[in-house]
Amino acid sequence: MCRTGPLAFPYPPPAPPGAPVQLSVDPASATPPYEQIRAQIADRARSGELPTGLRLPTVRALAEELGLAAGTVARAYRELEADGVVETHGRRGTLIAATGDAAHRLAAEAAAEYAARASRLGVSRAEALAAVDTALRLAYPQG
Repeated sequence: MCRTGPLAFPYPPPAPPGAPVQLSVDPASATPPYEQIRAQIADRARSGELPTGLRLPTVRALAEELGLAAGTVARAYRELEADGVVETHGRRGTLIAATGDAAHRLAAEAAAEYAARASRLGVSRAEALAAVDTALRLAYPQG
């Protein structure tokens, strides 16, 4: 019989597939439940609390855990995928993506689309910048 030493695991050890991802939904909030889920996962992925490659619970499992309809969780996952925060890999499930590059790329694409549309509409550069400034103040109220 061959004996080997202790197994070496990367630190920190990877979360097991479908490991619990502690999320909460406030039913009294004016923010829709899908948006609460989307924001929590996106924020935690950006901070590194949810590491790249972590497998999220299935739509059905997370919906059951939170007491929500599966469609609500599915919408959150779709929006996260559209934002480049998660990737869906069929049987492998929904995984946290490497968001840094994807987030910057998607933001640059959105900015380019906005600039092109504002130009087509005949809006001046100053007016287009003012519209962006207003939108950013609404999106980032604390900053």
